[in-house]
Amino acid sequence: MEEKEAVCRGVELAYGELSGAPPPRDCTAACCHGGAKMAVLAYSLGKREINQHFTIKNAKLISLVAVLLLLVFHAASRYYEGGDSCEWLLSRGRYLGEDVWQPYGCMMHKYKSIEAKTCLSEKRVAFVGDSRIRQLFYSFIKIINPERKEEGIKHEDISFEDKSYSIKVDFLWYPEANNSMKERLISWTREGSAKPDVLVLGAATWSIKLHGGSSEALQQYKVNLTAIVGQLEKLAEHGEVYWVLQDPVNEEVLSENRKMITNQQLELYNEAAVDVLNSSKRNGRSRVRLVAASRQAALETIIKSDDGLHLPESTRSVGAMILMNSVCNKILRPIDGSCCQTLRAPNLLQKLSALFFLGSAVVIMVFHILGNNRHRRHVPPDVESLEEKKPATAAVPPGPKAPFQALCRMGVIMGYFYLCDRADVFMKEQKFYTHSTFFIPLIYIFVLGVFYSDNSKEAKLLNREQTDEWKGWMQLVILIYHISGASAFIPVYMHVRVLVAAYLFQTGYGHFSFFWLKGDFGLYRVCQVLFRLNFLVLVLCVVMDRPYQFYYFVPLVTFWFVVIYTTMAMWPQILQKTANSSGVWHFGVLAKLLGLLMFICFFAFSQGVFERVFSVWPISKLFELNGSIHEWWFRWKLDRFAVIHGMLFAFIYLVLQKRQVLSEGKGETLFSAKISNFLLFLSVVSFITYSIWASSCKTKTECNEMHPYISVVQILAFILIRNIPGYARSIYSSFFAWFGKISLELFICQYHIWLAADTKGILVLIPGNPSLNIFVSTFIFVCVAHEISLITNDLAQVVIPKDSMALLKRLGAMGILSLVILLVSRAGQPTPGA
Repeated sequence: MEEKEAVCRGVELAYGELSGAPPPRDCTAACCHGGAKMAVLAYSLGKREINQHFTIKNAKLISLVAVLLLLVFHAASRYYEGGDSCEWLLSRGRYLGEDVWQPYGCMMHKYKSIEAKTCLSEKRVAFVGDSRIRQLFYSFIKIINPERKEEGIKHEDISFEDKSYSIKVDFLWYPEANNSMKERLISWTREGSAKPDVLVLGAATWSIKLHGGSSEALQQYKVNLTAIVGQLEKLAEHGEVYWVLQDPVNEEVLSENRKMITNQQLELYNEAAVDVLNSSKRNGRSRVRLVAASRQAALETIIKSDDGLHLPESTRSVGAMILMNSVCNKILRPIDGSCCQTLRAPNLLQKLSALFFLGSAVVIMVFHILGNNRHRRHVPPDVESLEEKKPATAAVPPGPKAPFQALCRMGVIMGYFYLCDRADVFMKEQKFYTHSTFFIPLIYIFVLGVFYSDNSKEAKLLNREQTDEWKGWMQLVILIYHISGASAFIPVYMHVRVLVAAYLFQTGYGHFSFFWLKGDFGLYRVCQVLFRLNFLVLVLCVVMDRPYQFYYFVPLVTFWFVVIYTTMAMWPQILQKTANSSGVWHFGVLAKLLGLLMFICFFAFSQGVFERVFSVWPISKLFELNGSIHEWWFRWKLDRFAVIHGMLFAFIYLVLQKRQVLSEGKGETLFSAKISNFLLFLSVVSFITYSIWASSCKTKTECNEMHPYISVVQILAFILIRNIPGYARSIYSSFFAWFGKISLELFICQYHIWLAADTKGILVLIPGNPSLNIFVSTFIFVCVAHEISLITNDLAQVVIPKDSMALLKRLGAMGILSLVILLVSRAGQPTPGA
């Protein structure tokens, strides 16, 4: 009994600290009788402890220290172990799944026929060796011409030629590294002879077979290699030379006349080749490159070999693609082929941006020296609604030091962006989709979301906390979708497409509600929204040398904000207070929405007009990607109705709310019991129906045709399920809502500091441990996104003044600066073929 009373006293203290109210009179009956309330209090105490010790400020300090340690680690690793991504490509890697090869530390591009032809145009490639090299030859030319069949005569030379691109690829039958091979190499080194631009060699199995695996044959192999290595070095001065190490064999299925070719023998021959070729190093490096990665791949697949000696086609293709990446990546520079690529020199705008941020740091130092340290961060506006939060005391206006501090912080962050995705500091890897890589993290975040649940301040439909929660969990799902490569799985792709449409739905809903209720069409409000949406992207366009359309979601929401503003601001301006005086004005709003719908339909069915409108300079600079506006057309058309759906929903809801049709009290169902149950049933059925339909889609093109018309059904179904029950409107996930407040920054930052190679791959901060790498990179990524959100709000107070004349002057200055940047970027574009 005493123990029970002691527990109760502890519960009373905890209850009082958490709630600020006196505990129940009968403690024993109220809290100690059952375990439910104890569990609730333990849950609340646990949350409080976590929140006390793990603040966002502490998290950012930890992330800063982590970044510095990682930079030191990677710099030391490259210094002592070598940082040549070509060596990584050729020497080691692992399989992702069954047939996707991942080189160590870099990304391997999957070359298409046209790319291979462009790279090898007017080049001569020679494969010299035995039947295994012949296999590699066939896999190589199948990249150039997928229709080519393996129809050459065994033990004879084979030629391939593409006259349209002046490509010549030869296979020369030299099964042993002997005098015959040496004579062939010498003939190429003679002056005036046509030398191969790329030479691929390999031989050993015939030496083992013909001499029964004797030690004398191995010694002769070393002597022969030593004799030809000088010729290989000479040829490497003209082109690229690769020696392919011997792949393993499946000894159990080898024929009797090949039984002497054992893996032990092959390992001895490989060691001999490595010793001889490495001994020819000049200035610490041999020009002849060893290809060991295909051997590593074969270790996992040789068991599938039909005869135990020759590799299955999928493994041969890996070897051929490794060679193609080694030869072509430095020429074509594919964004998802980071192996063997040299760094691009920063362009003029990137250099100027670096000087600008350094200048901000110098100004901060000057302020510090002068002793001007008085600074208090201005209370930022709500990061989504842009309405100022009212502090308990009047906020001190930001001093002259504040904007330079914000720019200095931004400069440090942009330096991290550049190091992650433009400098050769951190590693990159390919995405690979499995169901577990998508669904398991999804379960984790939803468990966390439920753990961090709190009571809402209000119980209105789509209240502020609920919309933040909605944005938050959608953004987290989209992030997992991107990093797991889940776009390869059509059902997941289609559900994520609905989430993107839901963001645009919220754009229509939120901005329509603001203009309808407040009628604020002032320039200050417009500039605040545009600055909030575009600041980070515009900085990244300069620092990362990317076009504006690359960050497609920001141009999309910016475009639709302008459309919503124009629709609501144009004559006649119809607001709620206007419509209250006469119901006829409601038809005016519907007429505006109908006009907007006709505008959308006209452009949707007139692609030629759409392209002409958005191809006019300088507007085209905002919407072109790789010289075309096709991507903008695709993105715009895919969710063309989502915004108007949001506007219409906001209009209907606000009218019903004004007429007190809805029951929005805490704990009250939104409609009567019958209507609520019917709508909930309908919503659940629509969810299930959509999922079945998405699973039955055969192609993305087929699904995308229907998406603009049916996505709104899923969005409305979610809103009804989330808001009809009164208890559901009364709670929200503070975990998801926190992420929702920085959802824009999360979406943009992922491009370069969470993903890699402009979203094509994954950033690797900690090699060799994918789970730990994701954890660390995610932690840093979230901290950076949150800090950028604060910086954006700090700078918005300075850049966008409330005084109209001052604002117009700054807009004029920004317009001139933008024009100068456009002209500089146009002048700095490389000429074709440069």
